[in-house]
Amino acid sequence: ELARRCVARGWYLSFAGSVTFSSAHALRAALHEVPLSRLLLESDAPYLAPHPHRGRPNAPYLVAATARAVAAELGVGLADLCAAVSRTAEELYGPW
Repeated sequence: ELARRCVARGWYLSFAGSVTFSSAHALRAALHEVPLSRLLLESDAPYLAPHPHRGRPNAPYLVAATARAVAAELGVGLADLCAAVSRTAEELYGPW
């Protein structure tokens, strides 16, 4: 419900490695409420490393594992997800 209200207000939502945890049912449900045009991914390093790296120190390179899990959860291709997240980040933060 919160994700839906945030999206309705035009906000962006960012997901970290915790979305890959088997217990993160609510986070994955929220993920389905967010259009790709409002979706961002983050590492949240050094905490909350994604599965299967949970319990180890997190690092920015592990956002790729989060991206793979998010793409699978949403049923979209990894390349399509990454392109969408890149467009969203550029829209929000500006071009590199």
